[in-house]
Amino acid sequence: MPHIFYSERGYGMPELPEAEVVARQLHARLLGAQLTDVWIGREDIVREGYDTAPWYCGATLQSVERFGKSVALGFVNSRACRYVVAELGMTGLLLFQSAPTKHPQHVHARLSFKGGHEPELRYWNPRRFGRLSLLDKAGLDRYRTRRFGMDPLAASQQDFVRLLQERRGRLKTLLMHQQVIAGIGNIYANEILFRAGLHPNRQVHQVSVRKIVALYAIMREVLDEAIRHGGSSVRDFFAPDGSEGQYKRRHLVYGKEGQPCPNHCGGVIQRLRGERSSYFCPRCQAMRAKRQP
Repeated sequence: MPHIFYSERGYGMPELPEAEVVARQLHARLLGAQLTDVWIGREDIVREGYDTAPWYCGATLQSVERFGKSVALGFVNSRACRYVVAELGMTGLLLFQSAPTKHPQHVHARLSFKGGHEPELRYWNPRRFGRLSLLDKAGLDRYRTRRFGMDPLAASQQDFVRLLQERRGRLKTLLMHQQVIAGIGNIYANEILFRAGLHPNRQVHQVSVRKIVALYAIMREVLDEAIRHGGSSVRDFFAPDGSEGQYKRRHLVYGKEGQPCPNHCGGVIQRLRGERSSYFCPRCQAMRAKRQP
């Protein structure tokens, strides 16, 4: 098992598939366990609810859910319920004690358990773009409403089509807008749009209903496939048990600048440089000015 390290060279931030892999491992290994101790190494790693940390000692983990790129652990204590929400951010990880970790100074919180399959869960976050939030149910509802739009794996085709028809702007930007569609980041936006044959800068209002329906199916297919392969460990993502995601081996365009198009169309993968780099095939994903019927 590889040691988990901090790379200064760049980041492949966790997205929906990686967060789902984390949530499923926590559910399998810790659900029903009792939290015996909460250690927070620095107060500023907690976005909200720092003073409520003592409440969690003695509480039982009753649920693990994913919201966008975040993971929420639900605890019950004396009939009350509270949540620990972990934002994975750019480099945040939730790791079991057994996962080999270099740079332990980046472990900013520890949750100790008894009665589960793991004695400890650690929040490791070198750049600290993500935070923990300790919330009651009302706080969790506000958190979700404020931060997350439609979940691409829970949304119906009808709702997805309606959402895109009501929007304007560039297609890739919309897919990555967390308050509109929660969980898709740069890696999967590139992969989804390539498979759909849509240019990253295509205007949403120029995409036909037929193309939106196809995009919906491809989006779900890519995300489901990535989850089955443990996510994409491009640079800094590891699952709680320390394992690497293998979906990076199945990327068709992300990080493939200068390589031949995998569709064998004769094109070469190009990179659009901007706030987030876009990888695309100029032949398979040509810009079209007119809306398709």
